[in-house]
Amino acid sequence: MLKKKLDIIYEDKYIIAINKPSKLLTIASNRKKEKTLYHEVSEYVKKKHKSNKIFIVHRLDKDTSGVVLFAKNESIKRKLQDNWDKIALKREYIALVYGKVKEKEKVLKNKLVETKTNLVYIDDNSKFGKLAITKYNLIKYVNNTSLLNIEILTGRKNQIRVQLSNIGNPIIGDIKYGLKKSFYNRLMLHASKLEIIHPFTGENLVLDAKLPKEFKSLI
Repeated sequence: MLKKKLDIIYEDKYIIAINKPSKLLTIASNRKKEKTLYHEVSEYVKKKHKSNKIFIVHRLDKDTSGVVLFAKNESIKRKLQDNWDKIALKREYIALVYGKVKEKEKVLKNKLVETKTNLVYIDDNSKFGKLAITKYNLIKYVNNTSLLNIEILTGRKNQIRVQLSNIGNPIIGDIKYGLKKSFYNRLMLHASKLEIIHPFTGENLVLDAKLPKEFKSLI
């Protein structure tokens, strides 16, 4: 079986951005030893020179597709991560959710708490909760679903999935926070755009991840 070619959005001597497919881990956890995007990108840069390395800057959930950014040296990685809230100017997603959203645009603000079993839930009264801010705009209704453009203003674990489920519009294919049955064979969440300040040149860089076929048929 032929290996799928990496979908490279952007590459220079400092960073590389990939359009990650759904159902691929960004990087392995201690508990899971399986194929990862990190491993594939590492193999790719080592083909150019065996001493080349990559460093994870941020990650997406396994079932979410879209833009993932890697650094090519540790100092660039630290610069990106230490200043991420200033360097990451815009983070956009496309999502297909169950039902018709009540409001065509809305800003969701909640405190999120994570359990020991890695489940995230909303508790707005918790002193341990981390503030999550998610803004959505309706693109269009598709039968009894809503296609949304989403911008996250914070980067909390599972925040889009949890907050949309909380308002009664879980993402299609989300068996963790939504319904177990889906007519799509994937989570319908795609990280479509990441706009950053380049960590070396200082220029604004817009990284667009082309839509998977499941989304193209809807737009």
